[in-house]
Parts: sequence; C-alpha cells; structure tokens
Amino acid sequence: MTNGGTTIEIADLLQEARERQVQIPFIRHDHAIDEAAAYAVQDELIRRAVNAGECFAGYKVSMTSAETQAIAGTDEPAYGTLLTSHLKNSGTAIPLSTLFSPLIEPEILFILDDDLSPRADAEEILSNSRIAAGIEIPDARYRDWFPNFSLTDLISDNTATGLVVTSAPVKAPSSDELDRIEMELFLDGRKVGMGLSSAVLGNPLNAVEWLSDKLARRNRILKKGMTISSGTFISPLAAKEGLWEARFMGIGSVNVTLTK
Repeated sequence: MTNGGTTIEIADLLQEARERQVQIPFIRHDHAIDEAAAYAVQDELIRRAVNAGECFAGYKVSMTSAETQAIAGTDEPAYGTLLTSHLKNSGTAIPLSTLFSPLIEPEILFILDDDLSPRADAEEILSNSRIAAGIEIPDARYRDWFPNFSLTDLISDNTATGLVVTSAPVKAPSSDELDRIEMELFLDGRKVGMGLSSAVLGNPLNAVEWLSDKLARRNRILKKGMTISSGTFISPLAAKEGLWEARFMGIGSVNVTLTK
C-alpha cells in the first residue's frame, strides 16, 4: 500500500508525461506500491480528468490471456477506465504523432443497456447488453513499455488505456455463440492476424463477469450506457501507419486509419 502523498506524486508524474507527451521510466524503479495503491493512482488520474471536463464512459479489461498475465506476474486480468475521449467511431483517422507507443488489439465491446447487479453473471450481462466490433489501441507513458511492464506500472497508468474504436452495436448472441467468434485483422487489405473469442478467458463474457466481480470488491457496479472493452483476440501488434480493419464473424467489422 502507499500513502496519499505517494499517490499524488505518481499521478503527477504520469499526468505530466501525458501532457508533455514525454515517455518516462517505469514507476516501480522509484515507488514500491501494491495493486491497491496502483488502482488508487488510476482513480486519481480519472478524478482529475473528470474535474477537467471529461466524462466517464466505461472500462477496458486487460491481460485476458495467460501469456500477458505472466508478463505482469499475476493470475488475473486488470482493468482500466474509459472516458468519452477514449472512444472513437469506426472510420476515424488518428495521427500516430498524438500517441506514445501504441498497439493494436481487436476486441468485442459490450454496451450496457441497464445497470448490472454486483457480481453479475453471464445471463444477466447478456440480457442487458449489446455488442460491437472494436479495435483497442493500448498506449502507455513508459519507455519500452511492452512487454516490460509490471502489474503496478500498468494499472497506475490507467492500464495503458489509449483509444477504443467501435462499430455500431448489435444484438448480443448467445453465450455459446460468443465463445467461438472468428476474427480476421487486416492492414491495408493484407491479412495480418486472426483469432478466436475463446482466447479471451475462454469467452469474452468471462472478462465482463470478472470485471463486475472486481468492481464489486470496491463497491462499484457496471452501469447503463457504459462501454466495456473485453480483451484482445490475439497477441498485440505494433500500431503502424495504414488502414486497420477487424472483421468479426456474425458481428461486423470496424476500421481505423492511422496516419503520421
């Protein structure tokens, strides 16, 4: 754990890095904090953003595979907080110059049509959600951050929340259908990746269930209108200039153009 002064100090470092667009060393080199303290830093950064006029939009779930959890030395995912400025519509163009060291992750998004109970189960999530094709663009303020981060580095920096590109939402399929959705990823029309929804904790629904449970431990719930980015179908790819398109079987496609 850490004290409030350390929380403010770390938040100041990360906020300054973002505002000046300068990458910094991992915070773990100077601040030995635990998971709870790292989430406190994330909360402080979000509090500042909201006070500056941002609006809360939802969450992203990160490290939804054993491989990425191993990097951080953990046995569960982590979450980041989405603001309205993080969400972009399919077809948008984003200058790479506005980002640090971005990645590309094709994901399914859940859009909540009603508040969920604490520790909501799969049935409740499905009956109160629509889904959308998404491309997450994780981005962090650290030098050489992927795959060299620690758990507390990641969580403190809002779990590398960059941008989330979303298609129009559609009716959610059944749980059985959700665990076998195929995805193909293209860069300038050339296939560069493919994956299955089962790569996301066995089923993207499991990621939202995990998130609901994790938030309940902090006396929070998933609320109507929130967008939940549930986890990547493939290992992250370095974001390069060009037109990226992810096609999800039975859901639709989403695209984003990355420019200089």
